[in-house]
Amino acid sequence: MQDIGKSKKMLTASELARLLNVHINTVRRWSNRGILKAYRVGPRGDRRFSRENINDFLAENPAAEQKADR
Repeated sequence: MQDIGKSKKMLTASELARLLNVHINTVRRWSNRGILKAYRVGPRGDRRFSRENINDFLAENPAAEQKADR
Protein backbone atom coordinates (compact mmCIF):
# COMPACT_ATOMS: atom_id res chain seq x y z
CA MET A 1 0.00 0.00 0.00
CA GLN A 2 1.25 3.46 -0.85
CA ASP A 3 1.73 5.79 2.12
CA ILE A 4 0.99 9.39 1.17
CA GLY A 5 3.32 10.75 3.84
CA LYS A 6 3.39 12.01 7.37
CA SER A 7 3.39 15.73 6.60
CA LYS A 8 0.71 17.82 8.31
CA LYS A 9 0.06 19.76 5.09
CA MET A 10 -3.31 19.09 3.57
CA LEU A 11 -3.68 18.55 -0.17
CA THR A 12 -5.87 20.52 -2.54
CA ALA A 13 -8.26 18.73 -4.89
CA SER A 14 -5.93 19.33 -7.84
CA GLU A 15 -2.89 18.01 -5.94
CA LEU A 16 -4.82 14.90 -4.96
CA ALA A 17 -6.09 14.39 -8.50
CA ARG A 18 -2.51 14.54 -9.81
CA LEU A 19 -1.34 12.13 -7.10
CA LEU A 20 -4.10 9.60 -7.87
CA ASN A 21 -3.86 10.15 -11.63
CA VAL A 22 -7.56 10.98 -11.93
CA HIS A 23 -9.44 14.04 -13.14
CA ILE A 24 -10.13 16.75 -10.55
CA ASN A 25 -13.87 16.26 -11.12
CA THR A 26 -13.47 12.65 -10.00
CA VAL A 27 -11.96 13.86 -6.71
CA ARG A 28 -14.81 16.35 -6.32
CA ARG A 29 -17.41 13.66 -7.07
CA TRP A 30 -15.86 11.29 -4.49
CA SER A 31 -15.92 14.14 -1.99
CA ASN A 32 -19.54 15.00 -2.75
CA ARG A 33 -20.58 11.36 -2.34
CA GLY A 34 -18.72 11.02 0.96
CA ILE A 35 -16.31 8.45 -0.45
CA LEU A 36 -13.38 10.73 0.32
CA LYS A 37 -13.52 13.06 3.32
CA ALA A 38 -12.82 16.70 2.52
CA TYR A 39 -12.55 19.77 4.71
CA ARG A 40 -13.97 23.02 3.35
CA VAL A 41 -11.86 26.13 3.87
CA GLY A 42 -12.17 29.80 3.03
CA PRO A 43 -15.12 31.78 1.76
CA ARG A 44 -15.28 29.79 -1.51
CA GLY A 45 -15.41 26.48 0.31
CA ASP A 46 -12.27 25.06 -1.30
CA ARG A 47 -11.64 21.41 -0.48
CA ARG A 48 -8.64 20.17 1.46
CA PHE A 49 -7.77 16.54 2.05
CA SER A 50 -5.77 15.20 4.98
CA ARG A 51 -3.06 12.67 4.28
CA GLU A 52 -4.51 10.36 6.94
CA ASN A 53 -7.90 10.32 5.20
CA ILE A 54 -6.22 9.75 1.83
CA ASN A 55 -4.32 6.75 3.21
CA ASP A 56 -7.59 5.36 4.62
CA PHE A 57 -9.27 5.88 1.24
CA LEU A 58 -6.45 4.07 -0.58
CA ALA A 59 -6.62 1.16 1.88
CA GLU A 60 -10.35 0.77 1.22
CA ASN A 61 -10.14 1.29 -2.57
CA PRO A 62 -7.40 -0.82 -4.16
CA ALA A 63 -8.32 0.32 -7.68
CA ALA A 64 -7.56 3.94 -6.74
CA GLU A 65 -4.25 2.87 -5.24
CA GLN A 66 -3.26 1.12 -8.46
CA LYS A 67 -3.83 4.39 -10.35
CA ALA A 68 -1.71 6.26 -7.78
CA ASP A 69 1.18 3.84 -8.29
CA ARG A 70 1.52 4.62 -12.00
